Amino acid sequence: MTSTLKGITLKGSAELVAEFFSFGINSILYQRGIYPPETFTRVTHYDMSLQLTTDPKLKNYLTNVVSQLKEKSIKTIQDEIRSVIRQITATVTFLPLLETPCAFDLLVYTDKDLVVPDKWEESGPQTIDQSEEVRLRSFTTSIHKVNSMVAYKKTDSV
Repeated sequence: MTSTLKGITLKGSAELVAEFFSFGINSILYQRGIYPPETFTRVTHYDMSLQLTTDPKLKNYLTNVVSQLKEKSIKTIQDEIRSVIRQITATVTFLPLLETPCAFDLLVYTDKDLVVPDKWEESGPQTIDQSEEVRLRSFTTSIHKVNSMVAYKKTDSV
């Protein structure tokens, strides 16, 4: 059953959320240098220049994650998505430099009664001891609310 509200389908809203996660995660991985810049390609989307990974394993991983995420007007949702991605880019100026190889985890918090997709691993909260957090702007559709955050451990390099 497809539900439509103001011309946006339930499926369309979920696809926008999944697309946001894909571009947002790619942007963080590129901006923070988690993956080498040569493993990304430039694309234009939302009237912005964005980076998408070309690494086959990472593409497959991200596709598996964001495909599971599948109402405002589309323009309003896209404006909010643009705002979050711009904020991700701006955070590079105050996040610490990465001088060693890093790892990352994607955490998706859902309602307790939501069925977790098969390709996801269920876990408890994950925390970084003595971490610093940067909360990013959120956006909502009539169906979803998306809050984003980057947590990292700041070390003193003297």
